[in-house]
Amino acid sequence: MSNTYNLFISHSWAYGDAYDRLIELLDTRPYFFYKNYSVPKNDPLHTRGTDKDLHAAIKRQIAPCHCVLIFAGVYSTYSKWINKEIAICATEFGTKKPIIAIQPWGAERTSKIVKENADAIVGWNTESIVKAIREVSA
Repeated sequence: MSNTYNLFISHSWAYGDAYDRLIELLDTRPYFFYKNYSVPKNDPLHTRGTDKDLHAAIKRQIAPCHCVLIFAGVYSTYSKWINKEIAICATEFGTKKPIIAIQPWGAERTSKIVKENADAIVGWNTESIVKAIREVSA
């Protein structure tokens, strides 16, 4: 029986192409099963309500997850919500939610904040990503 991993993939909709490519990589990987708890662009959490409401909604999405994947592109450093997601993972559950930093393909500069808070740092490679998910979720 194969494990199904509950994943929250943090992403900025301004960089949705990386998110879409990652989903495609995971979907086409044989013998890897996951449930996506990410916030899809077509069903945003933040169209109404306060930052506090969005914080609570993100926490609810992350709660059942085995780990959180964050793109380690330089834009992540400047994202208010990615920083809040890191803090939620670190402090708002009984045990810390593991974070996997995915370095964008061909990126020369990456986010120091994301990498400093990551339990695993991987390149843009299906096998590396899947292996890290399995390791941090064990």
